[in-house]
Amino acid sequence: MSLTSQEQKILDSIIVRSDNDPSNPEFPADDPKFPATPTYQIEVDWFSNVWLKDESHNPTGTHKDRLAWEIVVTYKHFLEAKKWWQVIWALPSMSIISSGSAAIAIQSQLKKYHLPSLKVLVDFKIEKQYVEKLEKLWAEIYLTDLSKKLLSPIEILQLTNNESGIDITSSEALDPTQRYYDWLSYEIVNSSPEYCFLPFGTGNLYENILNVNKKEISWLWHKDPRFSGDIEVLKKCHFLWATTNNPNTLAEKLYSPHLPFVHFSDQWIKIYKQSWFCGNKSQVHIVQEQWIKKALEIATSQDIACEPSGIAGLALLLQMSGQVPSDAKILIVNTGRTRL
Repeated sequence: MSLTSQEQKILDSIIVRSDNDPSNPEFPADDPKFPATPTYQIEVDWFSNVWLKDESHNPTGTHKDRLAWEIVVTYKHFLEAKKWWQVIWALPSMSIISSGSAAIAIQSQLKKYHLPSLKVLVDFKIEKQYVEKLEKLWAEIYLTDLSKKLLSPIEILQLTNNESGIDITSSEALDPTQRYYDWLSYEIVNSSPEYCFLPFGTGNLYENILNVNKKEISWLWHKDPRFSGDIEVLKKCHFLWATTNNPNTLAEKLYSPHLPFVHFSDQWIKIYKQSWFCGNKSQVHIVQEQWIKKALEIATSQDIACEPSGIAGLALLLQMSGQVPSDAKILIVNTGRTRL
């Protein structure tokens, strides 16, 4: 089964420059560079060495653009399989549960490359502006009450009228804990912070970073060419993740009554700490609303484009200020704000 002329055109348009060559990066596709987004120093009272990794500079304004590019690359693999191995099927549609940012990033890329539209399952309380943006991008939107139960992949596909498609909310076949944010993870660890504060949403970024840190600390030879961090510092780096259990939180993208397919466990992080793959304070913490508000004030005063969920790492630093040395090198990861 050969490709149609349109399929061949799509395949030719998806250019992956390299998997891990920092001098020939793959992201963002229109202007590839490594690092893809800037890291710069910011001012935070009581601390003298705070840096911000700013993912708001991505195409749609968040780190989810990196995930979106990997979905496009997956379609490239599908087309190559159809061309070279005579696979006989149409390109599958993909489904996802989203609060907006991931769906907008992914659908923006799917539309650009003329790929099947994303089928998006959203909570009926989603902000109208996200629905309007997705509709403009030609995504298919399905409303449900996500608070009722934890949905299985089969149920997600059924609710999005996509029984023969692929649920990317949960698919381990796409290797989300190694692949979605691997370039971003190297950009983060290359800063060699002593403390790193980040938001915890789906958990994919969390696992990507710790897996990269483990890999580079434990491998004596054949290190990834993207790595330029200080191993001795990274062995002791405390990775601290901010989440919430407040259904009325400002950081709404960090809250879910049934957060699907997250692999975090106390035992998992305990093994990493005891193996010296990260600092012994590494942990996921509940961040309080007062510190989220304060973090937003600081970000606004320094013209940082963010939303409450994206700047939750800074909020956690403020909450833990008495536990962090004032002169430590601190990296805050701002996952950004979707441009609507």
